[in-house]
Amino acid sequence: MDIFEENRENHKKTAPLAARMRPASLDEWVGQSHIIGKNTLLYRAIRADRVASLVLYGPPGTGKTTLARIIAGATDGVFVQINATAAGIKDIQRAISDGKTALELYAKRTILFIDEIHRFNKAQQDALLPFVEDGTLILIGATTENPYFEVNKALVSRSMIFELFPLAQDEILVLLQRALADKDKGLGNLRITAHPDALAFLAERANGDARTALNALELAALTTEPQPGGEIILDLEVAAACIQKRTLFFDKNGDNHYDTISAFIKSMRGSDPDAALYYLARMLYAGEDPKFIARRIVICAAEDVGNADPHALLVATAAAQAVEFIGLPEGRIPLAQAVLYIACAPKSNAAYTAIGEALQDVENIQIKALPPYLRDPGKGYQYAHDFPGHYVRQQYLPDELKGRQYYRPTENGVEKKIKESLEALRAKCPPPTA
Repeated sequence: MDIFEENRENHKKTAPLAARMRPASLDEWVGQSHIIGKNTLLYRAIRADRVASLVLYGPPGTGKTTLARIIAGATDGVFVQINATAAGIKDIQRAISDGKTALELYAKRTILFIDEIHRFNKAQQDALLPFVEDGTLILIGATTENPYFEVNKALVSRSMIFELFPLAQDEILVLLQRALADKDKGLGNLRITAHPDALAFLAERANGDARTALNALELAALTTEPQPGGEIILDLEVAAACIQKRTLFFDKNGDNHYDTISAFIKSMRGSDPDAALYYLARMLYAGEDPKFIARRIVICAAEDVGNADPHALLVATAAAQAVEFIGLPEGRIPLAQAVLYIACAPKSNAAYTAIGEALQDVENIQIKALPPYLRDPGKGYQYAHDFPGHYVRQQYLPDELKGRQYYRPTENGVEKKIKESLEALRAKCPPPTA
């Protein structure tokens, strides 16, 4: 063994536990049985070394890179790995050139694994397309983003898409126990007694991320003072100290971001204050910009509450101003107040549908001229305040839209009174005769 090989071996031993405990084969794999369980398509393809181009997507710590490395270990072809956060077009061109050489000289196919493939821009992704299509490269892309949105559509259409989900708690427990027992790669050479409730706590708090759980276990093992006899006891208190905050996958530009904000809005719209408050807390916990949250609350107040309770918009805008003024953590309180008010308020989307219909007419119907009495100076205009009740019925819409009714007040909250008032006015003053 030369000095370089020795250094590589030493590095493996000092690498984080999660890296050391990566499964090296399908036999060691845990979880994702929907795509990699025995007799699944992907399982059979790996066993037969017949993997086609594919994209793996899912949250961190679910096994995307590990699965790619298992494929690397199972293939007789050339395996090349690059990371899109650091690689550029020259790296892609080098991989293509090497792939051509391997195919022409040795009849070996090249599997190109691109981690974080969504980080490549369109031009970089386009450069891969001809060589994926002609078989020079077998592409394996890994991403935390939805590939249907973030990866070149032509690449997606030529690849199989596999979604990986957060691991179940019992699956993470298997990995923790395996790490404790493994004397070669894990912590098996240490005299560790891990309480079941401590391991269960780590598995639960990791939120489906195996890497988080394993790194927390390693931190607990390496920072806990051994007993006089050398035993390291990992109890619930130690586990809690090593993973104090639940890990939430919440990429601010990714699917989970939009899923959570969607659930938040729908909970307010659906008049469920508890669910709405939970999603607010989830976003704040994960570090979402409170101004972004405030803007969504303001929109919901206008779109989903509207004139059923006009105070909702006032509360929402006041909360937005308060957050900008006082910041976090105290800003969470006015945000919560606004969320609860909107969730509990009577609902109407009449303003939302009204402006939508009006905009459609603006776009689709050509108006020759506005009514002459509405134009400046307005000859023939009837001044509303000159009439009883400060109201007079006259045609305000252009002739092409005569009779259109965009605003249809609901029976909810204040809007019921608005509806009754409008109906009373219209009944008292019928439309003018032609």
